[in-house]
Amino acid sequence: GPDRDRDPPGIPVAIGAESTANPIPEDVDLVVASAAIPDDDPALRAARDSGLRTITYAEAVGLSMKGRTGVSIAGTHGKSTTTSMLAHALVECGLDPSFIAGARCPQLGGGWRVGAPEIEVDGTRRPGVFVAEACEFNRSFHRHRPTIALINNVEEDHLDFYGSIDEIVESFRDFARLIPSASDGGRLLIAHEGGHRREICTGLACRVETFGFAPSADHQVVHDAGTGRVGILQDGAMVVGWNSKLVGDHNALNAGAAAILARWLGADWEDVGAAMERFEGIDRRMQRLGEVGTSDGGTAVVIDDYGHHPSECEVTLRAIRASMRPRRLICVFQPHQHSRTRFLLEQFAHAFGQADLVIVPEIFFVRDSEEERRRISAADLVDRLRASGTTAMHAHPFQAIVEHLEEVLRDGDLVVVMGAGPVWQIGRALVDRSSEASA
Repeated sequence: GPDRDRDPPGIPVAIGAESTANPIPEDVDLVVASAAIPDDDPALRAARDSGLRTITYAEAVGLSMKGRTGVSIAGTHGKSTTTSMLAHALVECGLDPSFIAGARCPQLGGGWRVGAPEIEVDGTRRPGVFVAEACEFNRSFHRHRPTIALINNVEEDHLDFYGSIDEIVESFRDFARLIPSASDGGRLLIAHEGGHRREICTGLACRVETFGFAPSADHQVVHDAGTGRVGILQDGAMVVGWNSKLVGDHNALNAGAAAILARWLGADWEDVGAAMERFEGIDRRMQRLGEVGTSDGGTAVVIDDYGHHPSECEVTLRAIRASMRPRRLICVFQPHQHSRTRFLLEQFAHAFGQADLVIVPEIFFVRDSEEERRRISAADLVDRLRASGTTAMHAHPFQAIVEHLEEVLRDGDLVVVMGAGPVWQIGRALVDRSSEASA
């Protein structure tokens, strides 16, 4: 920040084994542990042994929603983008929200913000808005206490925890039941298509409305991919429209949902449209890292993206191909989790059809058992990609991939580095090395 010379806050940070050497301070009353912290973590175990109250991160979010208008953003894809879009719109419209997202939004100064505990809308005082990303893994979003919720889409994921798509839909249905009745202000916005709305919404007491590209949706989203124009129609009439800086139908749907929620929370349509037009995106979502020099004297573009589910990879590659029209589209994709790769192998095999070349490093090992690790490899994914007609290769380590890209890139190419693990280092290294070479 701007005050780099000032002393930082007195919060000690310890990683891994260091945590055992840094006992929890005596004045701590509560310990919050994220889903990434294992139950046998030394610091967490020490806190419990000392009698401290320990709760999960999701429980902390639920507690923070008390006394505020909680807005939970759920769905298999698009949570971080939609959360940030909505937070941005509410800030721009003067509603001073609190929010917490799973990614950094430069326009908002990061991934979280503490806003007003109380706001005034149309002369009436009411609880402040708290927007939070709601993840279905481990059913953690059941700890939220939303007044308003969004379900963007529901697909197979986290199959290391859920046994089937039916279990996932059931979990989303239980989440939707947390929303209060319509008479108490409870509202759910759910995807008209791809949201399993019939199974999820049956018997809900809250008010339910749908959004999507279909004319039969309560809020029809329209998107002109050529111009980037996004709009929302209600009863056939356009209520708001803006020129989006983000490409792809999926981002048009994310933006449409955020705009509708902002309107529900008291913003004017005109202000919402102006705010959405100014939204510039979040880190690691089709993020342009820069250009690199190529061996034939030209330049290639490097993009970083968090996509790690087959659907995410496919829509991102289609959006890049359609909007940026590269000479060649080269994708470096690091699978995230061995179990996800194995469960969704056939979907992954057909998700990269837009790429001219796919380079696959080692699968990022997280949460899985050693037995799961032995059941599938990056080479297995490469074999399936090649069998489906996609040119693919396995390369390791990251440094070798960077060097290979430097050799093969030609003028007009585009490299997109995709995955939820440390694969982003490849794109950064590629850009940094090119900058150093030209300096």
